[in-house]
Amino acid sequence: RKFTTFYDEGIPQRALLIYTNVQKPDKHEGFMLKKRKWPLKGWHKRFFVLDNGMLKYSKSPIDIQKGKVHGSIDVGLSVMSIKKKARRIDLDTEEHIYHLKVKSQDSFDAWVSKLRHHRLYRQNEIVRSPRDASFHIFPSASTTESSPAANVKFKHFIINSLPATCTTGQSKVAAWLQDSEEMDRCAEDLAHCQSNLVELSKLLQNLEILQRTQSAPNFTDMQVPFSATMSPVRLHSSNPNLCADIEFQTPPSHVTDPLECSTEYMKLQEEFCLMAQKVHSLLKSAFNSIAIEKEKLKQIVSEQDLTGHNAQIAHLRQSLSQMGEQIHVSLPLSQQVSNESRLSMSESVSEFFDAQEVLLSASSSENEASDDESYISDVSDNISEDNTSVADNISRQILNGELTGGAFRNGRRTCLPAPSPDTSNINLWNILRNNIGKDLSKVSMPVELNEPLNTLQHLCEELEYSELLDKAAETDDPYERMVLIAAFAASGYASTYFRAGSKPFNPVLGETYECIREDKGFRFFSEQVSHHPPISACHCESKNFVFWQDIRWKNKFWGKSMEILPVGTLNVTLPKYGDYYVWNKVTTCIHNILSGRRWIEHYGEITIRNTKSSVCICKLTFVKVNYWNSNVNEVQGVVIDQEGKVVHRLFGKWHEGLYCGVAPSAKCIWRPGSMPTNYERYYGFTRFAIELNELDPLLKDLLPTTDARFRPDQRLLEEGNVEAASSEKQRIEELQRGRRRYMEENSIEYVPKFFKEAWVTNDTYWELRKDPGFSKVEIPVLW
Repeated sequence: RKFTTFYDEGIPQRALLIYTNVQKPDKHEGFMLKKRKWPLKGWHKRFFVLDNGMLKYSKSPIDIQKGKVHGSIDVGLSVMSIKKKARRIDLDTEEHIYHLKVKSQDSFDAWVSKLRHHRLYRQNEIVRSPRDASFHIFPSASTTESSPAANVKFKHFIINSLPATCTTGQSKVAAWLQDSEEMDRCAEDLAHCQSNLVELSKLLQNLEILQRTQSAPNFTDMQVPFSATMSPVRLHSSNPNLCADIEFQTPPSHVTDPLECSTEYMKLQEEFCLMAQKVHSLLKSAFNSIAIEKEKLKQIVSEQDLTGHNAQIAHLRQSLSQMGEQIHVSLPLSQQVSNESRLSMSESVSEFFDAQEVLLSASSSENEASDDESYISDVSDNISEDNTSVADNISRQILNGELTGGAFRNGRRTCLPAPSPDTSNINLWNILRNNIGKDLSKVSMPVELNEPLNTLQHLCEELEYSELLDKAAETDDPYERMVLIAAFAASGYASTYFRAGSKPFNPVLGETYECIREDKGFRFFSEQVSHHPPISACHCESKNFVFWQDIRWKNKFWGKSMEILPVGTLNVTLPKYGDYYVWNKVTTCIHNILSGRRWIEHYGEITIRNTKSSVCICKLTFVKVNYWNSNVNEVQGVVIDQEGKVVHRLFGKWHEGLYCGVAPSAKCIWRPGSMPTNYERYYGFTRFAIELNELDPLLKDLLPTTDARFRPDQRLLEEGNVEAASSEKQRIEELQRGRRRYMEENSIEYVPKFFKEAWVTNDTYWELRKDPGFSKVEIPVLW
């Protein structure tokens, strides 16, 4: 029986399928190349050991023997994709995406064969005993046995609560409750977990005692090594007044050399990490047990027409879901959980049953381009909230005479018309399973997965904290200006923190959007200038600055995670000083995409240069979550002068704020504004995002019909009419396909209306806007 057939069956069948004749695979080891994106990006040689479905790696065989493991991958719980031509193997474990490459074809074939065998063996082992889904370093169950009597009592309580007039289907449910051993195993796992948590607490106490008695380095600071170019001062994710009350400490000199750390301290630290790993794996194992039982119950329900008695079944299913949600907790490696958890927890069964192996064809991403591409004056803590002060001094020369009644309004909406829809009935795996490793920009998604904004509006959302640019335009010191530009670059990511649960609408070719913010003193417009590849361009101007960018998004789905790779540059000019700044964007990754517990991560390095001056550059690093520590959402950076000397140090978190300086005199440069009430029910939108799709009646006659606010599917979704939005989305997509066929058949090349290559404004939008509704412009019908 072929391996891939295992995944072609329905989830309930997969959940119950057990292979009884899977021979235990032999241990396999050897060198492979592992891709790193930061630091030292590129391919690095590592030694891998594959044993019992676990793939461990380190720098050398000696390190493996000494126990110096860099990482461990459970291949049974991973989604594996293979690219034969490039001899690449991609493993998506949810927390991380591992890209491996083998130099020779023979070695590649051997690794693929062994990985397949070990995955099959491991998955069979998990189905047979989900408790074994934990790492093999666990202690035996005998140390922390749960009470079997308590489990039996619980089962009898549920069985006896069923009415006497049980149907055949309910009899099956009772039999399932009587015979199933999975919940017993789950209880054992939780008992193990409780015991390990006690050990963790003791280890932490010992570490603290040892730190005080031997002046050991701070445990949390050890997570990020101190270097000569970057301060490792860490921020606490739950402190809203970080600027005011954080207590900075200058790292002791010996932190830079780990060899000087106490041997006993290092040993305790390693034990702590291993124990935390055990707890994490036990919780995943317990969740897997519940997922299996839930799928068994779903199968029973689907086979029987339990009319008149569905309430009891629904109650049981709800109870299992609640237990699953309680167990699916976030440990350090995934502590930033999206509040947009809009997918049903039942889909989390794909944790391992849908951990599919995918062989990518020649038409997939292996033929795509390589992904290796690759102030310290008094700044107010609430600079980002002081929006109205800018408007008091702004020149109205840009705006006067071009807008009529209603444009200079003060009141803007503070809530969306309807909350986000329920997406528990959507099976994303069925949609995405054939697109692993591919660009998802061409894949049509259900409208419920969208948020009522599109990419053109997202570009405008990056200007939420444009006051930083206004401040830069008033700052004479070039190094301080660079710090403010860096803060603006980081601020563009803050709004994404609560938005992992949905995606923006893809603009159709020729779609536009404008935004005039008299309170912020800028006017903005954007246009979709290309469809394949999809490219969005925007232009914003004010008295103090000009901002523009063109961007293309490449979305790669790896089985459990989706990477969003931006291609393009951002540009800002400050006319007062003649400055012209350019920088790139970093990679975004949405983890746990198939479950309701998604979380978003940004990682990579931004390099900001002033092309008109070589006085300084800025390097801003969005730190990727590390296997052994929890530096979640951290940003570290430096402003360097012409001689390579560090002038300013930057640190913070992209969702909390950015700080400049060194302890204890570091100052807050930027901090995001507060979230609106009930934001979790309204797509996780910020106050600024809520305002972007608002359509003032007095603006309707002034805008082109291609403006995104006229787009019917997006408007209907915002109003909560999901069914009508879905129909309109299909109609608009079909209209776009029809226009494209017509242009191809008649050899017509599309010419953007308001931009020219390389996608800078052609300076016609605001002039043409003087005629209400762009009446003198030939506008295509998009919807």
